[in-house]
Amino acid sequence: MTDRNASDSTSRDFIRTIVAADVDAGTYDRGVITRFPPEPNGFLHIGHVSAICLDFDVAAEFGGRTHLRFDDTNPETEDMRFVEAMKADVRWLGFDWGEHLYHASDYFEQLYAYAEELVTTGQAYVDSSSLEEIREYRGSVTEPGRPSPYRDRSVEENLDLFRRMRAGEFEDGAHVLRGKIDMAHPNMVMRDPVLYRIRHAHHYRSGNEWCIYPLYDFTHCLSDSIEGVTHSFCTLEFVPNREIYDWLLDNLDVPRPQPRQYEFARLNVEHMVVSKRKLIPIVEGGHVSGWDDPRMPTIAGLRRRGYTSAALKSFARGAGITRVDKRVDLGKLEYEIRADLNPKAPRVMAVLDPLKLVVTNYPEGRVERLEAPFFPHDVGKEGSRTVPFTRELFIEREDFAVDPPKGFHRLSPGNEVRLRYGYVVRCTDVVHDESGGVHEVHCTYDPETRGGDTPDGRKVRGTIHWVSASESGSARVRLYDRLFSKPNPEDLEEGEDILEQLNPESLVDVSEARVEPGLLEAEPASHFQFERLGYFFVDPVDSEVGRPVFNRVVTLRDSWAKQQSDTPTRTPEPKTGRPSATPSTPRVYRPEEPMAGARFDDYVGLGLGEQEASVLVQDAPLAALFAATHAAFPDAGTVAKWVVNQVPRVAEGRAVEALPFGGDELAQLLFLIDAGEISGRTGREVLEVLAAEGGSPRAIVEARGLGLIADSGELATLVDGLIAENPDKVAAYRGGKTGLMGFFVGQAMRVSGGKADPKVLQKLLADRLD
Repeated sequence: MTDRNASDSTSRDFIRTIVAADVDAGTYDRGVITRFPPEPNGFLHIGHVSAICLDFDVAAEFGGRTHLRFDDTNPETEDMRFVEAMKADVRWLGFDWGEHLYHASDYFEQLYAYAEELVTTGQAYVDSSSLEEIREYRGSVTEPGRPSPYRDRSVEENLDLFRRMRAGEFEDGAHVLRGKIDMAHPNMVMRDPVLYRIRHAHHYRSGNEWCIYPLYDFTHCLSDSIEGVTHSFCTLEFVPNREIYDWLLDNLDVPRPQPRQYEFARLNVEHMVVSKRKLIPIVEGGHVSGWDDPRMPTIAGLRRRGYTSAALKSFARGAGITRVDKRVDLGKLEYEIRADLNPKAPRVMAVLDPLKLVVTNYPEGRVERLEAPFFPHDVGKEGSRTVPFTRELFIEREDFAVDPPKGFHRLSPGNEVRLRYGYVVRCTDVVHDESGGVHEVHCTYDPETRGGDTPDGRKVRGTIHWVSASESGSARVRLYDRLFSKPNPEDLEEGEDILEQLNPESLVDVSEARVEPGLLEAEPASHFQFERLGYFFVDPVDSEVGRPVFNRVVTLRDSWAKQQSDTPTRTPEPKTGRPSATPSTPRVYRPEEPMAGARFDDYVGLGLGEQEASVLVQDAPLAALFAATHAAFPDAGTVAKWVVNQVPRVAEGRAVEALPFGGDELAQLLFLIDAGEISGRTGREVLEVLAAEGGSPRAIVEARGLGLIADSGELATLVDGLIAENPDKVAAYRGGKTGLMGFFVGQAMRVSGGKADPKVLQKLLADRLD
């Protein structure tokens, strides 16, 4: 797995470009200072990982520092336990703020002085209107607001009232302090924003010393200024707030040069929700066990499930920093944890749904100790254990079929399979229970096949895992899956509740799994790969000595992608006259040859489909290109699809190793697509140029003007033309055939040569068609 260096020229984002320009210009004489400013009213979630990485990485890349500051100005929702939990999360991710730990509550006296300064200069006033009246007078996006009847109070009266507010003379809601800006401002944030409100509530740090508290917009910029922050990074919802950020700093006597705010897109992940407001009913309703439930998108939940800090950071960095909101495929996160655990999680055997297998010709009472390596496919890694082999074993119930379907290579009547690290066995009999179900399976073993060898050369296609019935231990295993069934759980129909999107199969609790005896002593917070089943983690909370609880971190492959694929992937036949650089009809198979089979398993473990894994096992040059590209671009699935499907297309019969580009160039191209700078269609065009001429993907894009068109004005002209040309389809769309959105997007992409930014395009179309 690659821990990408964000300062690399192939992945520099717009934030780093801004910071680099400031550094080159010497804008700040105090160096680069960033801050991560959570409000301690809950738990950090996966979206915060992106923000944390950005804040700490950017400062480190430019030789600066990062402050951890708790914006604790709401006494009714904040708590020290959230502070400690957040500090633990940031430390667990591997970041250190050193001595620079701050709280906005540290600055209450200084913030109050700034507020009095605004009152004294006539730029703030005390408003005695009710909250409802303030909302009513603010107007709307199409109508200007109206001035409060208290807007023209004198400086003396405002100062007197504000000081009495601080002294505690008034009840909650009696008055607020507002900035005096412009009630007709097109940005509603600037329509006399509320700066202070009265709250007679105990603060977890300052106690009852204060009864007025500043709002976020007032606190944020001034805390940045007090600490000397240079670059203040926020998510896109704070774009409108940038004006009040700058207005306050421009109109107060603060040190210069002042900090600046820059916004980037929040990290949203498919099948996850990162809104605390929407997660609260899930927790409080008992749909999960708490904020650290392993299904939750919180850092605490992901950590307890078994995700590693390295995987989360690599995922966040790989998602990139852009100005466009998007939902990242959860498969990319699952890829990262597979890639991180694959080289370090010992392989062991466990049976989740036990079916007894009796080896009838094996001596009763005999216990044979078989050597089993922890890393069977990695000859460079040492370490093994012995597993007990006895007459009675347990196998997975799904590994046996009385009437097997075509292509079933596991155990069935009359057929043979290998028992992992053990012997080849042949099914001789089936014992049914009273209801007709399979109670146990009888078989015979071939004593000449220990370790899986077949001296006579006969083919045995299947290998299954097992544990001893008498020597294994009982363990609880929790099979976790995604919490929400819908990729975007927040995309709700009118009247629909987000609770309706909960996945009923998000937790399957297996209370009587059977595991190797050594696993009973597994240390809490240890990782293992249960062979053929997935990666598992010893729960650090619920495990007991001799009775571990294993949380499934992730399956060995993306089972959801497989479920949603109606037909198997198939490499297209080559066009007439154009020989392919890879077999035209590659076989989807797990090779019998041990080393090839191991490579196939490793590819699948990285998240590749069996189709891509089969091609790479058979084609060494493509496998080499895959490895070189994957070393720079972390998403193995994306790399495999381009290497297997697109590279042979542009090779046109040439040997892959003779192409004028390699893994670095292909990785750069994938970064451009992943960051939304070009479309996939344009990416294929760039690949054709690379195959013909070589060069740099970015240089090709810039030289040929292939970047995405994101200018809404330019795209609006294109959209308006399409709407005018297709009145019948416009009418049908407005009549309820919303599937025609795909038609309009497709036409727009065709007219623009694939260069229209899909996000901007869809928004424009939705605005004009609805």
